[in-house]
Amino acid sequence: MSGIRKTTHLTALALAIASASANAELRTETVTYEVDGQTFSGYMAWDDEDEGKRPGVLVVHEWWGHNAFAREQAEKLAAAGYTAFALDMYGDGKLAEHPDTAQEFMQEATKNMDQVKARFMKAKELLQNHESVDAGRIAAQGYCFGGAVVLNMARLGVDLAGVVSYHGALASPIQAEAGKVKAKVQVYTGGADPMVPSEQVAGLVREMQNAEVDLTLVSFPGVTHSFTNPGADKVAEQFGMPIAYDETAAARSWNGTMQFYSEIFAR
Repeated sequence: MSGIRKTTHLTALALAIASASANAELRTETVTYEVDGQTFSGYMAWDDEDEGKRPGVLVVHEWWGHNAFAREQAEKLAAAGYTAFALDMYGDGKLAEHPDTAQEFMQEATKNMDQVKARFMKAKELLQNHESVDAGRIAAQGYCFGGAVVLNMARLGVDLAGVVSYHGALASPIQAEAGKVKAKVQVYTGGADPMVPSEQVAGLVREMQNAEVDLTLVSFPGVTHSFTNPGADKVAEQFGMPIAYDETAAARSWNGTMQFYSEIFAR
């Protein structure tokens, strides 16, 4: 009889856990907002099973625009216990399907740094105001174009706990200054990335050392551009671009980011 009672108890417990999991789910919301009279569309993701305020993470897309990959990164962050906002740097639903178009969109978005900062800061405000977010604990991560954006926000002294750049451009007309950069910085780059040559990597290290910035930089030997994106191989074949997904580099950079966030957000 005791064995029967134990089995019944465990079954009831399993059902209770399954019921709780069913009631808690990943929440996502498309957020439409305006910056300087232009309409933008972002994507908020959080897990309502987590109670209380939690850190928030901004996700800045690749040069293609605010696409499914950016939204998937927000969902991964939500599953890890953060509230994430995949912002839109282009506006008006712009999404490139050809490299030439992506280049045009990127050039327009970055024609002056005041515009870049305004678009980033509006997204940061929206994330901080979300009911689930601890407004004092915000980070940002970006991919390719987005990686350059988050590094420049750090250089400009935006109040962020940390920024993470994945295969982003590392050179910038803006240089970090000692005492100005508030964010800790992580950079993941491909050692065989022709878009981010070794001169850029060395230049960033010198810049951040001179500015006394807390920098962690990981270079993956033999890895090229867009290594976090599983769709990179198809794009490489279609347009003859020197990009490729690398499962190991993608996993290591994500795991490193999770460790980074656990450290900078620790109370």
